[in-house]
Amino acid sequence: MGKIVSIHSFRGGTGKSNAAANLAAQAALRGKRVGVVDTDIQSPGIHVLFGLDETNMGATLNDFLHGKCEIEDVAFSVGEKAADGEGRKKLAGKDLWLIPSSIRGREISRVIREGYDVNRLNEGLQNLIEKKKLDYLFIDTHPGLNEETLLSIAISDILLVILRPDNQDFQGTAVTVDIARSLDVTNLLLMVNKAVPNKYDYNDLKQQIEESYKAPLTGILPLNFDIADNASKDLFSLRFPDHPWSRELVKVAEAILAVE
Repeated sequence: MGKIVSIHSFRGGTGKSNAAANLAAQAALRGKRVGVVDTDIQSPGIHVLFGLDETNMGATLNDFLHGKCEIEDVAFSVGEKAADGEGRKKLAGKDLWLIPSSIRGREISRVIREGYDVNRLNEGLQNLIEKKKLDYLFIDTHPGLNEETLLSIAISDILLVILRPDNQDFQGTAVTVDIARSLDVTNLLLMVNKAVPNKYDYNDLKQQIEESYKAPLTGILPLNFDIADNASKDLFSLRFPDHPWSRELVKVAEAILAVE
């Protein structure tokens, strides 16, 4: 049975979706069968990194949640339809499926207004793992803590919590870590993103974070204008594999794949 990897942050703006997309891509490059699901239904965005828009998206997670299709009907084969982009083209022929959320305003409004059945979501994720014979299913969660996020955390084999090096993120991450432990998450990993270069001693920051949360820090990704300039046009770690940001992200990917 494949592993469920939830990518989460207590606040928005941590680069969670960008990290989730790149981590899933790195796993696929290493020969793994990978799914990635955008459960940030209120503010979806991971589809952009894989070159999808409203014209080529097809069925969405919303359609599945509203009983209009099966979840495997939503799965977009990135390997078969690798979009333009120097980085994304490296996924051609790889076993990677994206389950996007709708970017239509009326569908987002419906979710905000009515919510959805989290049990159906759970069943769908398990069915997706079985139908596609996935090694890993990456879940891009909604930031913060709500019923849907708690479900994602509870069913995770691995939870990667992303934080920025500031006091609000430190406090919010403490809450997230406490809840994850109360839900018996067995493998809790941490990743720092948007660390200002030369502002922190990375060894000291690593020691501080690991002592505070009693969990391994798998990578410290630097704040970099190259990432901003990429503007979600491509998968950065595939397009620029030798960039310091990419090298740190690969460390995180390897830590996830090393979990038994």
